[in-house]
Amino acid sequence: MAPTGAKKSEEKGTAEVIADLWQLVKDYAKQETVDPLKSIGRFLAYGVPGALLLGLGVLFAALAILRGLQTETGPHLTGSWNWVPYAVALVVSAVVIALAVKAISKPSKSAKARS
Repeated sequence: MAPTGAKKSEEKGTAEVIADLWQLVKDYAKQETVDPLKSIGRFLAYGVPGALLLGLGVLFAALAILRGLQTETGPHLTGSWNWVPYAVALVVSAVVIALAVKAISKPSKSAKARS
């Protein structure tokens, strides 16, 4: 009789192990997927509108440079020189984009402290 009773307790132990393993897998999946998505919500709530407003501001600044050069230089940048205000606005926009990319790729002070 002892072997039969031992077999039932082993089956129960196996079922418990499987249930515990399934719970562990579910908890791990939640920890690695759902929880980070919840925590990124606030970041996106401020980041997306901020990025859109910053992009709109850079666009308006480039247009202001372009129209300012076109109107304030008078006859100097007309005719065959009418491309110069466009080139200046393009170069200024490229510099702003390069600075933004540099700021994005530069590690933050807190990341350096953790290393």
